[in-house]
Amino acid sequence: MDSPRPLPAGYMMSNLIDQDIAHIRRVMPLSLAGDFGGPILPARYWRQRLHRLLDTGLVNKGQLCEIDSLLLILDLHELNVATTAAAMPKQANAGPQPT
Repeated sequence: MDSPRPLPAGYMMSNLIDQDIAHIRRVMPLSLAGDFGGPILPARYWRQRLHRLLDTGLVNKGQLCEIDSLLLILDLHELNVATTAAAMPKQANAGPQPT
């Protein structure tokens, strides 16, 4: 009877990181979209979570690519928010257009 092979070192931590990345990928866009009151959790929260994963020092190349893509999504979200906020005062000051 063969004995089970031991798992490679770091397998469990790598698996937990994969699960955390998958969770963030599923939930982050919905959280940022939020509702009429704004995001449920701010971009800063998601950025901190992703940087905490990077700080473990146990992230493999595939996980690094996933985290990087999520950070880019956050960057784009923040850029869109800033662009929208900058456009709002211009629209408010424009007033009704004469016909």
